[in-house]
Parts: sequence; structure tokens; C-alpha cells
Amino acid sequence: MSAQVDLEHLVRTRLRSLRTTLGLSLDDLAARTNLSPSTISRIETGKRAVSLDVLVPLAAGLQVGLDALLDASDNHDVVIRPTPSQVEGRTTWALSRPDSATVALKTRLEPTATKPQQRVHPGHDWLFVLTGRLLLLLGEREIIVEAGEAAEFATMTPHAFIAVDGPAELLMIFDRDGQRAHVHNDKE
Repeated sequence: MSAQVDLEHLVRTRLRSLRTTLGLSLDDLAARTNLSPSTISRIETGKRAVSLDVLVPLAAGLQVGLDALLDASDNHDVVIRPTPSQVEGRTTWALSRPDSATVALKTRLEPTATKPQQRVHPGHDWLFVLTGRLLLLLGEREIIVEAGEAAEFATMTPHAFIAVDGPAELLMIFDRDGQRAHVHNDKE
């Protein structure tokens, strides 16, 4: 098979997989893209050529960039080898690739004497405490999150967290907005 045929097959597979993963019918995606359901079906089944005039609205309707549909890079090395970075009592390991839409981090926090300033940013945060105890400051609320427990919250609510009674390790997952808020602002 030629490289173009391989790329077309990859794009078709990704389109169908994204559509079904999002729980969208052909009619649902058609309503989002101003394409007909039969056009989308023919693209997915290979009965219509993949072209830019349909890829742009399909990517927008699926809420992904064109690069998510067209990236043909080799994914043979799926293992991420995180290296720690340290900032003021916090050690962080990036568990996702730099260009990933979702950011996953492992963080080790040392207890501090003062509560950190609460911040807001667009998005949603999810965290899971691996070891230790975490004090989650969420607006006026103070919530203890124990090892084995998770917390999920809208990040337009002022929030911060600190380790209590010793070090705490946690996994955090957020989108790029969350990464900018949690990773870059730590250096301020």
C-alpha cells in the first residue's frame, strides 16, 4: 500500500472511532458539520475520498485539530520515561507527552507552614491521592482527601492544595488550560 492509502485509512479509522467514542450518530455529526450523514458514512467506509473540504468541518464537529486526524507519526515507543522537576517543596513527573491534549502528572508534595494562594483558571481538575493526606482548599471549603480517594472540581472555583501530616503523592489529570495554570504558575 502507498503512504497516501495508509494515511487515508488512518484518517477514516480515526474519524469513525472519534465519532463513536463521543457517542455521535452519523446524523449528530452531520448536524455539527453541515455535511450529510451519507457523505460522512461514505468517507468512513472509503467510498468517498478524504479531502480538506470535508476534513476541516469534521475535525471541528469532533472538536479536534486536523493534526489529530492527520498525524501519521510512528507510535511504536509508547513508554513515557518521566524525569522529576522540583519547585519549592513540590516534585513533579510528567506522565503524558508534551503535545498531548490531556496532561497527566504525578506530584509529591512536602507539607508547608502556610496555605498557598488559591487560583482559578478555565477547565476541570481531577486528582487521586496515592499516599499521604491532602488538604484541598476549594473556595471557602477545606476538604481532606485521603490516600485512595479522588477529587474532581471545576477550576473556576478558587482552589489550591497542600500535604498535611507528612508528604503526599498524587496523580493529576487536566487539559492544557489546567497545565498552564498548575505547571507554569508554579514558577511565579
